[in-house]
Order: sequence, then structure tokens, then C-alpha cells
Amino acid sequence: MRVLMTGATGLIGSAVVRRLSDAGHELVLVVREVDAAKARWPHAHVVPGGFGGDTPPWPDYLRGVDVVINAVGIFTEQAGQSFDAVHVKGPVALFRAAIEARVRRVIQISALGASPYRDEAYLSTKGRADAELTAMPIESTIVRPSLVFSAEGPSTQWFAALAALPLTPLPGGGGQHIQPVHIDDVADAIARLVVAREVPGELILVGPHALTLRRYLAALKHGIGAGGGFVSIPSGMLRGMSALFGRFSPWLSGETMRMLDAGSTAAPAPLTNLLGREPREVETFVDDGNRAGLRLAAMLQWLRPLLRWSIALMWLVTAYVSALVYPVRDSLALLARTGLHGVVADIALYGAAAADALLGVMLFAPRWRRLSYSLQLLLIAGYTVIITIFLPEYWAHPYGPILKNLPLLAAIATARELDAPHGRHRR
Repeated sequence: MRVLMTGATGLIGSAVVRRLSDAGHELVLVVREVDAAKARWPHAHVVPGGFGGDTPPWPDYLRGVDVVINAVGIFTEQAGQSFDAVHVKGPVALFRAAIEARVRRVIQISALGASPYRDEAYLSTKGRADAELTAMPIESTIVRPSLVFSAEGPSTQWFAALAALPLTPLPGGGGQHIQPVHIDDVADAIARLVVAREVPGELILVGPHALTLRRYLAALKHGIGAGGGFVSIPSGMLRGMSALFGRFSPWLSGETMRMLDAGSTAAPAPLTNLLGREPREVETFVDDGNRAGLRLAAMLQWLRPLLRWSIALMWLVTAYVSALVYPVRDSLALLARTGLHGVVADIALYGAAAADALLGVMLFAPRWRRLSYSLQLLLIAGYTVIITIFLPEYWAHPYGPILKNLPLLAAIATARELDAPHGRHRR
């Protein structure tokens, strides 16, 4: 069967691609980064395109296609990717093109709770596209997954990061009801919809039982081997945290908090009937195959920013101390030993302090972080060479001021890789 899929590189999309590829289906994958997708799925027909930009040549892509799967979804808006463009206008144009191409079936991956009447932009825009598709003269299924567990998924890693803390914070006490579903069950269900003779107009994907957020975090805590307990975060304090930090993290935004409070549960019978078995229990989500990777990802949620901020603080404080605290006479005396005197020495002293401050500030701008790390490595390496030549006794200093450059270089190189823009899974 020939299947066209959008969102193939996302969390759910990539899992579905693996299932369909293993089943021998012919795949047409519409992606933004063609070369990376071709390397990942060499047997698929990969074509350029996406929502939010120029409209892809759908008539060409849809030729001979039996089933269309739209797995595109964004949780936060970005430049050129608004909720309206990515969740509504782009998919609706694809659905209409599918009708013109006489595609047999469309599978729209939406979200549990999506509705045109929801206040949350993510759910309301998903709901608008769902409503448009339902009214079209084509066989379709709206797939509505609950919270999806995947060791590679950003939301799962964020919850695991909370679970990894010695005292795991519970928003409002952690009594919110959720019903997480495993990514394998989601992918299996969608793969079955592709080949089913008849499909329902809507399919809700949830785990076998509803549970509280506290119980879910406890299961993750146990699964990754993290100890400690829980601490309740009052609702008022949580709203304050959302107002302060929500713009920096989608998981702390007010909209996310409202969706969490609204709950995400439903009857599991539709998924059970489709799979011919019960979906996986939460207690089995973390296993020997994903435990180490999930624990590492959870810890990096905290260690990555901690490393970045500590390096930024080092450069900013160094700049301040060099320019305003350490005796200028002593600094100029050291520079004189390297051959710098007078105005040139003054420029070198205050220029180096300004450069240190700039390197620290650059770490707070995502687009400049990688460049900042690279410049830091070059600068520290240069300082080390100069000091080795002109001030070699510092290698024998009891506080090891130059020797400490070695682990510092390693830490900066590590931070540079951890902050590399490798891309993020959607949904």
C-alpha cells in the first residue's frame, strides 16, 4: 500500500514510519530536511515540503497514494510556524488535495481534548482541522492520543527530569488525572488503521487506566532508579512560576498548566479492541531497553542549563574582577612580562575584560551559544599558550590556576555539544 505521511520526523511520525516500513508499505515522506530523512529511511521516497511555508506540489506527491497520514504537530509557535498555519491551513490544504487525487483514506493525528472551542491554542487549532476533515467527503479517522510516553520524547524526558529530583514537585498536589499511552501502542494502532477494511471516525488512544500525576511521576521515579519523595507546589505559587518562566519553557507555560488541570482520560476499549489486547501498563513503560537512556536524558534536563549558567557566570564574574576589583597595577605588571606596556597594556586589560563579559552574555542567546563556546575554547587555549611561554611558573602554582584550564576546556567542549541544535521531536 502506498502511504503519504507528513510529520515523519516527529515523535509519533517516526514510530509510525518504522511500523509501516517493517510491514512493507511504500512510503512517501514529506519532510523539511530531506537529506537527513533519506539517510534515516533509505527505502522511502522522501520529498521536500511542510506546513507554514510554500504549498508543496500535492498533486504530484499524492499520485497513486492510498492513505494519507498527517502527523504534524507543534507544541509552541516558532518563526514561520504558527499554530494556524501548521495545524489548520496546511493540513486542510492537504486534505482537499487528497480528495482531488482520490486518496482512499486520511488519518489525522490530533490530540485528546482537541476542540475548536478550547481556549488553548494548541488544542483549538487541532480541533479546527479535525472539524474541517470530518465534514469532507473522504473516509477519515481522527486519532486522539493522550499523553504519549516515549523515552526519546521531550514531554516524557521533562516528566522524568521532575521524577529524578530528590524532592519531585507536584503541581497543585499532583492530583490531576492523566492516562499515558506508550508510543509502541500508538504506532501499532495507526499502522492497523492503514490496512483496516473499515475505520472509525474517531479513535481515542489512552492507556488501560487513569491515574494521578503523582502516581505517574512515582512510576517514572521507580523506573529510572531515582530516590527521594515529593513536595506539593501550591496553585498560586505555580501560577507565579508560569508567569516568570513560562516563556522560557513550554512545560511551564500557563496553557500547559491549564491542559494538565483539565485532565486527559477516556475509556481504553477502542484501543484495546483495535489492538486485540490491552495497551501497556504505566509500570512497564521504563524497562531495561530504555532505562539508562531515559535517566541520562532526565539528568541532562538539569545538568545542561546548570553547566551553561555556571560557565556564563564564570566569564561575567571574571570580567568584573579583571576590570574593577583586581589591582590594576598588578595586572599591568603581568602584562608587562608578556611584552605589553603603556596604552597597549591598558587596551589589552580592559579589552580582555569586555571580551569575557561578551562571551558570558552570548550564552543567554540560543543562536550565539555555539559560537560563544567555540570562542571560549580558542581564548582559553590562547591564554594557556601565552602563560606557558611568558609565565611558566603558574603551572607550579599550588592553586593550579593554569592546570584548571584543562578540565575547563573539557567542560566547555561538553557544553558545546550538549547545546548543539540537533533538532527536537515534535508533539
